[in-house]
Amino acid sequence: MERFKGGTPWWVKGDLNGFFGLFSNVLTNFLAAIGLLLVINMPSDIVFGNIVPGTAIAVGFGGIILALQAKQLSIKSKRSDVTAMPYGLSVPHYFVVSFGVIGVVYAATSDWQTAWAAGIVWNFIQGIIMATGAFVGIYIKKYIPRAAMLGALAGLAITYIAMNPAGQVFTTPYIGLTSLAIIFVGWFALKKMPLGIPAGAFAIMVGTIIAWVTGYMDPQAVGDSFNNVGFSLPGLAVNLFGRGFAQIAPFLPAAIPLAIYDFLESLDNLESAEVSGEAYNVPKAMLVPAGLTILGSFLGSPFPTIIYIGHPGWKSTGARIGYSWVTGVAILLLAFFGLMSTILSIIPLVALLPILMYIGMVITTQAFATTDKKHMPAVALSFIPLIAGFVTLQIKNAIAATGGTLDYQALANTGIPLLGWERLAGGDILVGMMIATIAIFIIDKKYLVAATYSLITGVLAFFGFLHATQIGFATGWQVAIGYGAMAIVLVAMNYYRSHENVESVT
Repeated sequence: MERFKGGTPWWVKGDLNGFFGLFSNVLTNFLAAIGLLLVINMPSDIVFGNIVPGTAIAVGFGGIILALQAKQLSIKSKRSDVTAMPYGLSVPHYFVVSFGVIGVVYAATSDWQTAWAAGIVWNFIQGIIMATGAFVGIYIKKYIPRAAMLGALAGLAITYIAMNPAGQVFTTPYIGLTSLAIIFVGWFALKKMPLGIPAGAFAIMVGTIIAWVTGYMDPQAVGDSFNNVGFSLPGLAVNLFGRGFAQIAPFLPAAIPLAIYDFLESLDNLESAEVSGEAYNVPKAMLVPAGLTILGSFLGSPFPTIIYIGHPGWKSTGARIGYSWVTGVAILLLAFFGLMSTILSIIPLVALLPILMYIGMVITTQAFATTDKKHMPAVALSFIPLIAGFVTLQIKNAIAATGGTLDYQALANTGIPLLGWERLAGGDILVGMMIATIAIFIIDKKYLVAATYSLITGVLAFFGFLHATQIGFATGWQVAIGYGAMAIVLVAMNYYRSHENVESVT
Protein backbone atom coordinates (compact mmCIF):
# COMPACT_ATOMS: atom_id res chain seq x y z
CA MET A 1 0.00 0.00 0.00
CA GLU A 2 1.56 3.28 -1.14
CA ARG A 3 1.67 6.23 1.30
CA PHE A 4 1.61 9.88 0.33
CA LYS A 5 0.74 12.82 2.56
CA GLY A 6 -1.22 14.58 -0.19
CA GLY A 7 -3.16 11.50 -1.20
CA THR A 8 -3.29 10.14 -4.74
CA PRO A 9 -1.87 12.55 -7.37
CA TRP A 10 -4.31 14.05 -9.85
CA TRP A 11 -2.48 12.29 -12.68
CA VAL A 12 -0.07 9.35 -12.81
CA LYS A 13 1.42 7.47 -15.75
CA GLY A 14 -1.07 4.59 -15.41
CA ASP A 15 -3.97 7.00 -15.87
CA LEU A 16 -3.20 7.12 -19.59
CA ASN A 17 -4.01 3.41 -19.89
CA GLY A 18 -7.16 3.91 -17.86
CA PHE A 19 -8.20 6.97 -19.84
CA PHE A 20 -8.01 5.19 -23.19
CA GLY A 21 -10.06 2.30 -21.81
CA LEU A 22 -12.68 4.24 -19.84
CA PHE A 23 -13.01 7.01 -22.39
CA SER A 24 -13.55 4.52 -25.21
CA ASN A 25 -16.17 2.73 -23.10
CA VAL A 26 -18.02 5.91 -22.09
CA LEU A 27 -17.81 7.42 -25.57
CA THR A 28 -18.92 4.20 -27.26
CA ASN A 29 -21.98 3.96 -25.02
CA PHE A 30 -22.75 7.65 -25.54
CA LEU A 31 -22.57 7.32 -29.32
CA ALA A 32 -24.62 4.12 -29.25
CA ALA A 33 -27.35 5.88 -27.25
CA ILE A 34 -27.38 8.78 -29.70
CA GLY A 35 -27.41 6.35 -32.61
CA LEU A 36 -30.53 4.63 -31.30
CA LEU A 37 -32.38 7.97 -31.26
CA LEU A 38 -31.31 8.60 -34.85
CA VAL A 39 -32.44 5.09 -35.80
CA ILE A 40 -35.99 5.94 -34.67
CA ASN A 41 -35.67 9.16 -36.74
CA MET A 42 -35.68 11.60 -33.85
CA PRO A 43 -34.87 15.07 -35.27
CA SER A 44 -31.15 15.87 -35.16
CA ASP A 45 -31.77 19.32 -33.68
CA ILE A 46 -33.28 17.72 -30.56
CA VAL A 47 -30.60 15.02 -30.43
CA PHE A 48 -27.52 17.17 -30.95
CA GLY A 49 -28.86 20.50 -29.75
CA ASN A 50 -30.51 19.32 -26.52
CA ILE A 51 -29.98 15.68 -25.59
CA VAL A 52 -26.24 15.42 -26.27
CA PRO A 53 -25.17 18.46 -24.20
CA GLY A 54 -27.64 17.62 -21.41
CA THR A 55 -26.43 14.02 -21.23
CA ALA A 56 -22.81 15.22 -21.35
CA ILE A 57 -23.37 17.20 -18.14
CA ALA A 58 -24.62 14.06 -16.36
CA VAL A 59 -21.76 11.94 -17.69
CA GLY A 60 -18.89 14.43 -17.57
CA PHE A 61 -19.59 15.83 -14.12
CA GLY A 62 -19.87 12.29 -12.76
CA GLY A 63 -16.31 11.46 -13.78
CA ILE A 64 -15.06 14.65 -12.14
CA ILE A 65 -17.04 14.19 -8.90
CA LEU A 66 -15.99 10.56 -8.49
CA ALA A 67 -12.37 11.62 -8.98
CA LEU A 68 -12.85 14.14 -6.17
CA GLN A 69 -14.30 11.42 -3.94
CA ALA A 70 -11.29 9.21 -4.69
CA LYS A 71 -8.97 12.08 -3.81
CA GLN A 72 -10.76 12.58 -0.48
CA LEU A 73 -10.57 8.85 0.28
CA SER A 74 -6.86 8.78 -0.51
CA ILE A 75 -6.16 11.71 1.83
CA LYS A 76 -8.29 10.19 4.58
CA SER A 77 -6.56 6.82 4.26
CA LYS A 78 -3.12 8.40 3.62
CA ARG A 79 -2.64 6.45 0.41
CA SER A 80 -1.38 7.42 -3.04
CA ASP A 81 -2.82 4.45 -4.95
CA VAL A 82 -6.60 4.97 -4.69
CA THR A 83 -8.50 4.42 -7.94
CA ALA A 84 -11.66 6.38 -8.77
CA MET A 85 -14.86 4.49 -9.56
CA PRO A 86 -15.57 4.31 -13.31
CA TYR A 87 -18.82 5.87 -14.44
CA GLY A 88 -21.02 6.47 -17.48
CA LEU A 89 -24.38 5.77 -19.12
CA SER A 90 -26.31 2.67 -18.07
CA VAL A 91 -26.28 0.37 -21.10
CA PRO A 92 -29.62 -1.50 -20.78
CA HIS A 93 -31.48 1.73 -20.13
CA TYR A 94 -30.67 3.53 -23.35
CA PHE A 95 -32.09 0.62 -25.35
CA VAL A 96 -35.28 0.64 -23.26
CA VAL A 97 -35.90 4.39 -23.27
CA SER A 98 -35.17 4.77 -26.99
CA PHE A 99 -37.31 1.94 -28.32
CA GLY A 100 -39.64 1.23 -25.39
CA VAL A 101 -40.54 4.78 -24.34
CA ILE A 102 -39.63 7.51 -26.84
CA GLY A 103 -40.35 5.41 -29.93
CA VAL A 104 -43.64 4.11 -28.53
CA VAL A 105 -44.89 7.56 -27.51
CA TYR A 106 -44.00 9.02 -30.89
CA ALA A 107 -45.85 6.21 -32.65
CA ALA A 108 -48.93 7.06 -30.58
CA THR A 109 -48.73 10.87 -30.76
CA SER A 110 -46.66 11.70 -33.89
CA ASP A 111 -45.10 14.46 -31.77
CA TRP A 112 -41.36 14.37 -31.07
CA GLN A 113 -41.59 16.96 -28.30
CA THR A 114 -44.07 14.78 -26.41
CA ALA A 115 -41.99 11.65 -27.04
CA TRP A 116 -38.86 13.42 -25.80
CA ALA A 117 -40.81 14.68 -22.76
CA ALA A 118 -41.82 11.10 -21.89
CA GLY A 119 -38.18 10.05 -22.12
CA ILE A 120 -36.89 12.73 -19.77
CA VAL A 121 -39.66 12.09 -17.21
CA TRP A 122 -38.86 8.37 -17.38
CA ASN A 123 -35.24 9.31 -16.66
CA PHE A 124 -36.31 11.57 -13.78
CA ILE A 125 -38.22 8.67 -12.17
CA GLN A 126 -35.15 6.46 -12.59
CA GLY A 127 -33.08 9.02 -10.70
CA ILE A 128 -35.56 9.30 -7.82
CA ILE A 129 -35.61 5.52 -7.32
CA MET A 130 -31.81 5.37 -7.57
CA ALA A 131 -31.53 8.12 -4.91
CA THR A 132 -33.71 6.03 -2.60
CA GLY A 133 -31.49 3.04 -3.31
CA ALA A 134 -28.44 5.03 -2.26
CA PHE A 135 -29.69 4.76 1.32
CA VAL A 136 -31.51 1.42 1.15
CA GLY A 137 -28.69 -0.28 -0.71
CA ILE A 138 -26.28 -0.23 2.21
CA TYR A 139 -28.75 -2.32 4.22
CA ILE A 140 -29.20 -4.75 1.35
CA LYS A 141 -25.44 -5.19 1.52
CA LYS A 142 -25.75 -6.53 5.08
CA TYR A 143 -28.03 -9.36 4.03
CA ILE A 144 -26.63 -10.39 0.64
CA PRO A 145 -23.34 -12.35 0.83
CA ARG A 146 -20.36 -10.78 -0.93
CA ALA A 147 -19.92 -13.86 -3.13
CA ALA A 148 -23.49 -13.45 -4.41
CA MET A 149 -22.97 -9.80 -5.31
CA LEU A 150 -19.60 -10.39 -6.96
CA GLY A 151 -20.95 -13.41 -8.83
CA ALA A 152 -23.83 -11.43 -10.33
CA LEU A 153 -21.36 -8.69 -11.21
CA ALA A 154 -19.07 -11.19 -12.94
CA GLY A 155 -22.03 -12.60 -14.87
CA LEU A 156 -22.80 -9.08 -16.06
CA ALA A 157 -19.15 -8.58 -17.03
CA ILE A 158 -18.94 -11.74 -19.11
CA THR A 159 -22.24 -11.17 -20.93
CA TYR A 160 -23.12 -7.52 -21.43
CA ILE A 161 -19.58 -6.12 -21.09
CA ALA A 162 -17.41 -8.72 -22.85
CA MET A 163 -19.59 -10.71 -25.26
CA ASN A 164 -20.50 -8.04 -27.80
CA PRO A 165 -16.92 -6.70 -27.90
CA ALA A 166 -15.67 -10.27 -28.40
CA GLY A 167 -18.08 -10.70 -31.31
CA GLN A 168 -16.84 -7.47 -32.89
CA VAL A 169 -13.21 -8.52 -32.40
CA PHE A 170 -13.80 -11.78 -34.25
CA THR A 171 -15.82 -10.02 -36.94
CA THR A 172 -12.62 -8.19 -37.91
CA PRO A 173 -9.98 -10.44 -36.34
CA TYR A 174 -6.93 -9.06 -38.12
CA ILE A 175 -7.45 -5.77 -36.25
CA GLY A 176 -9.20 -6.95 -33.10
CA LEU A 177 -6.91 -9.85 -32.26
CA THR A 178 -3.83 -7.71 -32.89
CA SER A 179 -5.04 -5.18 -30.32
CA LEU A 180 -6.11 -7.98 -27.96
CA ALA A 181 -2.67 -9.59 -28.13
CA ILE A 182 -0.98 -6.31 -27.23
CA ILE A 183 -3.33 -5.81 -24.28
CA PHE A 184 -2.71 -9.34 -23.02
CA VAL A 185 1.06 -8.95 -23.26
CA GLY A 186 1.02 -5.50 -21.67
CA TRP A 187 -1.54 -6.02 -18.90
CA PHE A 188 -1.40 -9.73 -18.10
CA ALA A 189 2.29 -10.46 -18.84
CA LEU A 190 3.33 -6.92 -17.76
CA LYS A 191 5.74 -6.44 -20.68
CA LYS A 192 6.67 -2.83 -21.47
CA MET A 193 5.66 -1.50 -24.87
CA PRO A 194 8.02 0.34 -27.30
CA LEU A 195 9.03 3.87 -26.25
CA GLY A 196 7.30 3.30 -22.93
CA ILE A 197 3.86 3.82 -24.51
CA PRO A 198 1.06 2.44 -22.26
CA ALA A 199 -0.24 -0.91 -23.50
CA GLY A 200 -3.81 0.32 -23.98
CA ALA A 201 -2.70 3.32 -26.02
CA PHE A 202 -0.25 1.19 -28.03
CA ALA A 203 -2.96 -1.36 -28.85
CA ILE A 204 -5.27 1.39 -30.11
CA MET A 205 -2.47 3.02 -32.14
CA VAL A 206 -1.47 -0.23 -33.84
CA GLY A 207 -5.08 -1.21 -34.51
CA THR A 208 -5.83 2.23 -35.99
CA ILE A 209 -2.78 2.13 -38.28
CA ILE A 210 -3.70 -1.35 -39.53
CA ALA A 211 -7.30 -0.27 -40.14
CA TRP A 212 -6.32 2.76 -42.22
CA VAL A 213 -3.53 0.98 -44.16
CA THR A 214 -5.82 -1.90 -45.12
CA GLY A 215 -8.67 0.35 -46.23
CA TYR A 216 -11.00 -0.69 -43.41
CA MET A 217 -11.69 2.94 -42.48
CA ASP A 218 -13.64 5.34 -44.67
CA PRO A 219 -12.08 8.82 -45.21
CA GLN A 220 -15.47 10.16 -46.31
CA ALA A 221 -16.89 9.33 -42.89
CA VAL A 222 -14.36 11.67 -41.30
CA GLY A 223 -15.52 14.54 -43.50
CA ASP A 224 -19.17 13.76 -42.90
CA SER A 225 -18.65 13.77 -39.13
CA PHE A 226 -17.85 17.49 -39.22
CA ASN A 227 -21.43 18.27 -40.24
CA ASN A 228 -22.37 18.09 -36.55
CA VAL A 229 -19.59 20.41 -35.36
CA GLY A 230 -20.80 23.52 -33.52
CA PHE A 231 -20.88 24.84 -29.97
CA SER A 232 -24.01 23.87 -28.05
CA LEU A 233 -24.75 24.18 -24.32
CA PRO A 234 -27.65 22.43 -22.59
CA GLY A 235 -30.87 24.22 -21.72
CA LEU A 236 -33.59 23.53 -19.17
CA ALA A 237 -36.32 21.13 -20.26
CA VAL A 238 -38.44 21.32 -17.12
CA ASN A 239 -41.27 22.87 -19.15
CA LEU A 240 -41.72 19.47 -20.83
CA PHE A 241 -42.33 17.57 -17.60
CA GLY A 242 -46.09 18.09 -17.62
CA ARG A 243 -46.39 16.52 -21.06
CA GLY A 244 -44.08 13.73 -20.03
CA PHE A 245 -45.98 12.82 -16.87
CA ALA A 246 -49.18 12.60 -18.92
CA GLN A 247 -47.58 9.80 -20.96
CA ILE A 248 -45.52 7.94 -18.37
CA ALA A 249 -48.02 5.65 -16.57
CA PRO A 250 -47.77 2.66 -18.98
CA PHE A 251 -43.98 2.67 -18.66
CA LEU A 252 -43.69 2.61 -14.85
CA PRO A 253 -43.68 -1.23 -14.57
CA ALA A 254 -40.43 -1.25 -16.55
CA ALA A 255 -38.98 1.89 -14.95
CA ILE A 256 -39.05 0.62 -11.36
CA PRO A 257 -37.13 -2.68 -11.77
CA LEU A 258 -34.64 -1.05 -14.13
CA ALA A 259 -33.90 1.65 -11.54
CA ILE A 260 -33.51 -1.06 -8.88
CA TYR A 261 -31.11 -2.80 -11.27
CA ASP A 262 -29.15 0.45 -11.56
CA PHE A 263 -28.59 1.04 -7.86
CA LEU A 264 -27.88 -2.64 -7.21
CA GLU A 265 -25.25 -2.66 -9.94
CA SER A 266 -23.68 0.48 -8.48
CA LEU A 267 -23.74 -1.22 -5.08
CA ASP A 268 -22.10 -4.31 -6.53
CA ASN A 269 -19.38 -2.22 -8.14
CA LEU A 270 -18.65 -0.42 -4.88
CA GLU A 271 -18.44 -3.84 -3.22
CA SER A 272 -15.92 -4.83 -5.88
CA ALA A 273 -13.82 -1.77 -5.01
CA GLU A 274 -13.97 -2.62 -1.31
CA VAL A 275 -12.56 -6.06 -2.08
CA SER A 276 -9.65 -4.21 -3.69
CA GLY A 277 -9.11 -2.36 -0.42
CA GLU A 278 -10.96 0.88 -1.17
CA ALA A 279 -14.06 1.34 0.98
CA TYR A 280 -16.00 4.28 -0.42
CA ASN A 281 -18.87 5.89 1.47
CA VAL A 282 -21.67 3.93 -0.21
CA PRO A 283 -24.59 6.42 0.00
CA LYS A 284 -22.34 9.31 -0.97
CA ALA A 285 -20.97 7.47 -4.01
CA MET A 286 -24.36 6.13 -5.12
CA LEU A 287 -25.91 9.61 -4.95
CA VAL A 288 -23.59 10.68 -7.77
CA PRO A 289 -25.36 8.72 -10.54
CA ALA A 290 -28.74 9.30 -8.89
CA GLY A 291 -28.32 13.07 -8.56
CA LEU A 292 -26.78 13.52 -12.00
CA THR A 293 -29.48 11.37 -13.60
CA ILE A 294 -32.06 13.75 -12.10
CA LEU A 295 -30.03 16.79 -13.20
CA GLY A 296 -29.68 15.29 -16.67
CA SER A 297 -33.46 14.92 -16.93
CA PHE A 298 -33.86 18.62 -16.09
CA LEU A 299 -31.46 19.37 -18.96
CA GLY A 300 -33.26 17.15 -21.46
CA SER A 301 -31.42 13.85 -21.12
CA PRO A 302 -33.44 10.60 -21.26
CA PHE A 303 -30.46 8.45 -20.28
CA PRO A 304 -29.65 7.33 -16.69
CA THR A 305 -26.06 7.06 -15.48
CA ILE A 306 -24.43 4.45 -13.28
CA ILE A 307 -21.21 3.58 -11.45
CA TYR A 308 -19.53 1.22 -13.86
CA ILE A 309 -18.19 -2.24 -13.45
CA GLY A 310 -14.42 -2.57 -13.71
CA HIS A 311 -12.72 -0.83 -10.77
CA PRO A 312 -10.28 -3.73 -10.14
CA GLY A 313 -9.42 -3.88 -13.83
CA TRP A 314 -8.62 -0.18 -14.07
CA LYS A 315 -6.66 -0.37 -10.83
CA SER A 316 -4.58 -3.27 -12.17
CA THR A 317 -3.62 -1.18 -15.23
CA GLY A 318 -2.24 1.55 -12.96
CA ALA A 319 -5.16 3.98 -13.34
CA ARG A 320 -5.85 6.14 -10.30
CA ILE A 321 -7.77 9.45 -10.31
CA GLY A 322 -6.74 11.17 -13.53
CA TYR A 323 -8.40 8.67 -15.86
CA SER A 324 -11.79 9.56 -14.35
CA TRP A 325 -11.72 13.36 -14.35
CA VAL A 326 -9.97 13.59 -17.73
CA THR A 327 -12.64 11.31 -19.22
CA GLY A 328 -15.31 13.59 -17.75
CA VAL A 329 -13.70 16.74 -19.17
CA ALA A 330 -13.14 15.10 -22.57
CA ILE A 331 -16.79 14.05 -22.82
CA LEU A 332 -17.94 17.58 -21.96
CA LEU A 333 -15.69 19.16 -24.59
CA LEU A 334 -16.56 16.69 -27.33
CA ALA A 335 -20.28 17.03 -26.67
CA PHE A 336 -20.32 20.82 -26.42
CA PHE A 337 -18.32 21.20 -29.65
CA GLY A 338 -20.20 18.49 -31.57
CA LEU A 339 -17.10 16.34 -32.10
CA MET A 340 -18.30 13.08 -30.55
CA SER A 341 -18.84 11.28 -33.84
CA THR A 342 -15.52 12.45 -35.28
CA ILE A 343 -13.26 10.49 -32.95
CA LEU A 344 -14.79 7.13 -33.86
CA SER A 345 -14.59 7.98 -37.56
CA ILE A 346 -10.81 8.14 -37.06
CA ILE A 347 -10.23 5.32 -34.54
CA PRO A 348 -11.81 1.94 -35.39
CA LEU A 349 -14.13 0.67 -32.69
CA VAL A 350 -12.72 -2.84 -33.08
CA ALA A 351 -9.33 -1.58 -31.83
CA LEU A 352 -10.93 -0.26 -28.63
CA LEU A 353 -13.17 -3.18 -27.70
CA PRO A 354 -10.47 -5.66 -26.55
CA ILE A 355 -10.04 -3.40 -23.52
CA LEU A 356 -13.59 -4.25 -22.45
CA MET A 357 -12.85 -7.96 -22.88
CA TYR A 358 -9.91 -7.52 -20.51
CA ILE A 359 -12.09 -5.76 -17.93
CA GLY A 360 -14.64 -8.58 -18.13
CA MET A 361 -11.96 -11.19 -17.45
CA VAL A 362 -10.52 -9.28 -14.48
CA ILE A 363 -13.93 -8.89 -12.83
CA THR A 364 -14.76 -12.57 -13.33
CA THR A 365 -11.41 -13.61 -11.90
CA GLN A 366 -12.01 -11.44 -8.84
CA ALA A 367 -15.37 -13.08 -8.15
CA PHE A 368 -13.74 -16.49 -7.82
CA ALA A 369 -10.44 -15.37 -6.28
CA THR A 370 -12.14 -13.63 -3.33
CA THR A 371 -14.75 -16.34 -2.71
CA ASP A 372 -14.52 -19.26 -0.32
CA LYS A 373 -13.86 -22.35 -2.43
CA LYS A 374 -16.99 -24.12 -1.20
CA HIS A 375 -19.14 -21.17 -2.39
CA MET A 376 -17.78 -21.21 -5.96
CA PRO A 377 -20.75 -23.25 -7.29
CA ALA A 378 -23.04 -20.45 -6.06
CA VAL A 379 -20.93 -17.87 -7.91
CA ALA A 380 -21.21 -19.94 -11.10
CA LEU A 381 -24.98 -20.25 -10.55
CA SER A 382 -25.31 -16.46 -10.36
CA PHE A 383 -24.02 -16.19 -13.94
CA ILE A 384 -26.96 -18.10 -15.40
CA PRO A 385 -29.69 -15.40 -15.19
CA LEU A 386 -27.34 -12.90 -16.84
CA ILE A 387 -26.52 -15.37 -19.60
CA ALA A 388 -30.24 -16.04 -20.05
CA GLY A 389 -30.89 -12.31 -20.33
CA PHE A 390 -28.15 -11.83 -22.88
CA VAL A 391 -29.30 -14.77 -25.00
CA THR A 392 -32.95 -13.70 -24.79
CA LEU A 393 -32.09 -10.19 -25.94
CA GLN A 394 -30.06 -11.49 -28.88
CA ILE A 395 -32.79 -13.88 -30.00
CA LYS A 396 -35.49 -11.21 -29.85
CA ASN A 397 -33.30 -8.68 -31.66
CA ALA A 398 -32.53 -11.23 -34.37
CA ILE A 399 -36.22 -12.04 -34.87
CA ALA A 400 -37.14 -8.34 -35.02
CA ALA A 401 -34.28 -7.51 -37.41
CA THR A 402 -35.33 -10.21 -39.89
CA GLY A 403 -39.02 -9.35 -39.70
CA GLY A 404 -39.96 -12.67 -38.11
CA THR A 405 -42.69 -13.49 -35.64
CA LEU A 406 -41.90 -14.38 -32.03
CA ASP A 407 -43.39 -17.86 -31.48
CA TYR A 408 -42.41 -19.37 -28.13
CA GLN A 409 -43.84 -22.79 -28.93
CA ALA A 410 -42.11 -23.03 -32.30
CA LEU A 411 -38.81 -22.13 -30.63
CA ALA A 412 -39.45 -24.66 -27.86
CA ASN A 413 -40.04 -27.34 -30.48
CA THR A 414 -36.52 -26.68 -31.80
CA GLY A 415 -34.97 -26.92 -28.33
CA ILE A 416 -34.90 -23.19 -27.54
CA PRO A 417 -36.80 -22.61 -24.23
CA LEU A 418 -37.08 -18.85 -24.77
CA LEU A 419 -40.05 -18.49 -22.39
CA GLY A 420 -38.04 -20.06 -19.57
CA TRP A 421 -34.98 -17.97 -20.34
CA GLU A 422 -37.13 -14.85 -20.42
CA ARG A 423 -38.60 -15.63 -17.01
CA LEU A 424 -35.18 -16.46 -15.59
CA ALA A 425 -33.76 -13.20 -16.95
CA GLY A 426 -36.42 -10.89 -15.47
CA GLY A 427 -34.38 -8.61 -13.19
CA ASP A 428 -31.34 -10.74 -14.02
CA ILE A 429 -28.74 -9.09 -11.78
CA LEU A 430 -31.06 -9.26 -8.75
CA VAL A 431 -32.06 -12.82 -9.65
CA GLY A 432 -28.39 -13.80 -9.81
CA MET A 433 -27.78 -12.32 -6.37
CA MET A 434 -30.83 -13.99 -4.81
CA ILE A 435 -30.32 -17.49 -6.19
CA ALA A 436 -26.63 -17.34 -5.30
CA THR A 437 -27.57 -16.25 -1.77
CA ILE A 438 -29.96 -19.20 -1.45
CA ALA A 439 -27.24 -21.54 -2.71
CA ILE A 440 -24.62 -20.13 -0.32
CA PHE A 441 -26.81 -20.72 2.73
CA ILE A 442 -27.65 -24.22 1.49
CA ILE A 443 -23.93 -24.96 1.14
CA ASP A 444 -23.44 -23.66 4.68
CA LYS A 445 -26.30 -25.95 5.80
CA LYS A 446 -28.33 -22.99 7.05
CA TYR A 447 -31.52 -24.32 5.54
CA LEU A 448 -34.01 -22.08 7.33
CA VAL A 449 -32.13 -18.98 6.25
CA ALA A 450 -32.06 -20.31 2.68
CA ALA A 451 -35.80 -21.01 2.91
CA THR A 452 -36.42 -17.44 4.06
CA TYR A 453 -34.56 -16.07 1.05
CA SER A 454 -36.53 -18.45 -1.20
CA LEU A 455 -39.78 -17.03 0.16
CA ILE A 456 -38.57 -13.45 -0.25
CA THR A 457 -37.58 -14.18 -3.84
CA GLY A 458 -40.94 -15.83 -4.43
CA VAL A 459 -42.79 -12.76 -3.17
CA LEU A 460 -40.71 -10.51 -5.43
CA ALA A 461 -41.50 -12.81 -8.34
CA PHE A 462 -45.24 -12.90 -7.52
CA PHE A 463 -45.47 -9.12 -7.89
CA GLY A 464 -43.26 -9.05 -10.97
CA PHE A 465 -40.14 -7.46 -9.51
CA LEU A 466 -38.31 -10.61 -10.61
CA HIS A 467 -38.92 -13.24 -13.27
CA ALA A 468 -41.63 -11.24 -15.05
CA THR A 469 -41.94 -8.68 -17.84
CA GLN A 470 -44.04 -6.26 -15.78
CA ILE A 471 -44.85 -5.36 -12.19
CA GLY A 472 -48.33 -6.24 -11.03
CA PHE A 473 -50.40 -8.62 -8.94
CA ALA A 474 -49.51 -12.26 -9.70
CA THR A 475 -47.54 -11.39 -12.85
CA GLY A 476 -44.88 -13.91 -11.87
CA TRP A 477 -47.04 -16.41 -10.00
CA GLN A 478 -45.66 -19.48 -11.80
CA VAL A 479 -42.12 -18.82 -10.65
CA ALA A 480 -43.36 -17.77 -7.18
CA ILE A 481 -44.89 -21.23 -6.73
CA GLY A 482 -41.52 -22.74 -7.60
CA TYR A 483 -39.75 -20.72 -4.93
CA GLY A 484 -42.45 -21.68 -2.45
CA ALA A 485 -41.83 -25.34 -3.22
CA MET A 486 -38.12 -24.77 -2.77
CA ALA A 487 -38.74 -23.22 0.65
CA ILE A 488 -40.79 -26.27 1.72
CA VAL A 489 -37.96 -28.59 0.70
CA LEU A 490 -35.41 -26.52 2.59
CA VAL A 491 -37.50 -26.41 5.77
CA ALA A 492 -37.93 -30.19 5.58
CA MET A 493 -34.17 -30.66 5.07
CA ASN A 494 -33.47 -28.51 8.13
CA TYR A 495 -35.24 -31.06 10.36
CA TYR A 496 -34.21 -34.16 8.46
CA ARG A 497 -30.98 -35.49 10.06
CA SER A 498 -30.70 -32.14 11.84
CA HIS A 499 -27.61 -33.25 13.73
CA GLU A 500 -25.68 -32.76 10.46
CA ASN A 501 -26.57 -29.08 10.25
CA VAL A 502 -24.17 -26.34 11.22
CA GLU A 503 -26.69 -25.10 13.75
CA SER A 504 -29.27 -27.56 14.95
CA VAL A 505 -32.67 -25.89 15.14
CA THR A 506 -35.15 -27.02 17.78
